[in-house]
Amino acid sequence: MKHKLLTLCLLVFTMLSVQAQRKSDLIAEIDALKSQLDSINSELLESKKTERIASAKSASYESQVTELQDANNTLMQNMKSFAEVSNKNSSIVTSAMESLEAKEKQLKSIKDAIATNDSTTIVILTNAKQTMGENAKIGVNEGTVVISSDLNSLFGNDTGDKLTSEAEGWVEKIANILKANPKTSVTIEGLSMTGDLNIPAQQALSVAAQLKQLGIEGERIVSLGRDGNLKEGVQVGIHPSFTDFYLMVREEMKN
Repeated sequence: MKHKLLTLCLLVFTMLSVQAQRKSDLIAEIDALKSQLDSINSELLESKKTERIASAKSASYESQVTELQDANNTLMQNMKSFAEVSNKNSSIVTSAMESLEAKEKQLKSIKDAIATNDSTTIVILTNAKQTMGENAKIGVNEGTVVISSDLNSLFGNDTGDKLTSEAEGWVEKIANILKANPKTSVTIEGLSMTGDLNIPAQQALSVAAQLKQLGIEGERIVSLGRDGNLKEGVQVGIHPSFTDFYLMVREEMKN
């Protein structure tokens, strides 16, 4: 009987020990699972945090891409506008250059004509000095060779308008200069100190008439009386044809 009771007690003790061991194992397993769960939850939180950061960066990148696309479109439009303006400006510059070249050609023609007139003036001056003699009153004023004489030598007195024989020889020399330079014109001015221009005009006209008798074409001759500003006498100006020069310039400007 005692043996059975001992055996039963041993069996109960064994069962209780086994249960106690299982409970301890379960508690340890539960603690391990809790630890794993805490670790997983921590990793999950870290993953969510990383996901939020990644989402924010992705949204930022998408915004930057959109801004870059907009900027690129604007840049392309500006480049297109710039190309159009550049082409337009290039056309304007080309047109301006062509206009400048045309103006340069016009100016060159005018300069060449002026240079030719200056050369003609030098030739006339040399010819006049050789023809009129050393005592003649000869000068140059604005491209015009001016030959002067007093009234007594030409008309015998201040108010006369008939050329003296000495004056006819003087006029003949001027006619020879004009014949030697057929492209020139002549302006005859009677100068007055009194303000009365009728007599000076008539005196200039007498010189002009004598030139015509000597074969000088009337269209080359201009005669007039003017205030001499304390000077009197007759001035004969030989110069290149102003009319031809004007017509040449006008034709160049028209072209």
